[in-house]
Amino acid sequence: MSDFPFAAFDADNHYYEALDAFTRYVEPKMQPRCVEWCEVNGRKYHVVGGRVSHAVVNPTFDPVAKAGAMHDYFRGNPNKLQPYEFLREREPIPAEYRDRDARIAKLDEFGLEAVWLFPTLGILYEELIKHDIEAVTTLFTGFNRWLDDDWGLAYQGRIFAAPYLTLADLDWAIRELDWALDHGARQIVMRPAAPHTASGQVPVSDPRNDPFWARVNEAGITVVAHAGDSGYSSNGYAVDGFAAGFSGGGRWAPSVKAFHIERAAYDFLITLVFDKLFERFPNVRVASVENGAEFLGDLFHKLRSTEHKMPGYFADDPGESFRRNVWINPFWEDDVNVVVEHMGAERVIFGSDWPHIEGMPRPLDYAVEVKQFDDASRLRIMRDNARELTTRMPA
Repeated sequence: MSDFPFAAFDADNHYYEALDAFTRYVEPKMQPRCVEWCEVNGRKYHVVGGRVSHAVVNPTFDPVAKAGAMHDYFRGNPNKLQPYEFLREREPIPAEYRDRDARIAKLDEFGLEAVWLFPTLGILYEELIKHDIEAVTTLFTGFNRWLDDDWGLAYQGRIFAAPYLTLADLDWAIRELDWALDHGARQIVMRPAAPHTASGQVPVSDPRNDPFWARVNEAGITVVAHAGDSGYSSNGYAVDGFAAGFSGGGRWAPSVKAFHIERAAYDFLITLVFDKLFERFPNVRVASVENGAEFLGDLFHKLRSTEHKMPGYFADDPGESFRRNVWINPFWEDDVNVVVEHMGAERVIFGSDWPHIEGMPRPLDYAVEVKQFDDASRLRIMRDNARELTTRMPA
């Protein structure tokens, strides 16, 4: 536990989806194009768009690896264990992973004021059915209705669950955004990717999507780009496809696949500026969550270089536009001092990734990472920035 004189706001918590999260509100005739359950060699798996998904070892999450099980691995693996050794210990799924009242009690135990709540599997499945746009919109309409049922979008003013949106279908995205606003959402979440549309892949910041961003700008709701399956290719250097392992070619080995999350976030975020989204919609706030931050130095270098090469293209300094409209949640193992140097303390948000295996065993284990900052900066990073992003700020 920390010695903060305030309760922190954790901007990256997760649930483990209920067994019917992807089917409760999807008509049976559409389920074969969306998500179904199957059993293979005695194990249950999701069949997504007609193909068995191996994105996680056990999508029932019962039993499940303990929160923060991989912490020491990401801290540098001081005991020189093999990755699979961190995951041997499992437990029956705790109530707080699926029950909102149990999670509230856990927040009290952890000393947390509130949390943002994101999918575990939900952030992975758009990629698997991306070529069937009707299936994408059907699945996530149903998924969001399940989310509202089980968690609520602003439960007790402490659990803020984010509906999942995609711009694969612009009209659907606008309707679903309006539904989210009507049901009290404080943030929405999408994967950092150029979604597949009826006319091919289109960046979210393309002017064709301006009707959506105009609504976001007007409502003042935060858009979260959260790590997931962004569909990145390893171009032959590693086996493609999202998996919760650390394997390369079927063996435990490092590969470039480990960098896909950061690559996807870099491309997504810099394209928002290249497309001048924030010039058209200055009230849009984008938070990058669980995508890391090591790319920031190169991103700002590229923005400066592009401005020099294309004088007059940007109406505003592109680096300052980025800092004004984007918030960064670093990986907990990133050097937060460097992130603050790039972004300023008022644009950095704390997130523990609890209860995922690569997150913190307890959210406020992160307190040591910000001990060197002054009181005002710690308050910003650990609470106030997320508080402000959770408050709608209509234009």
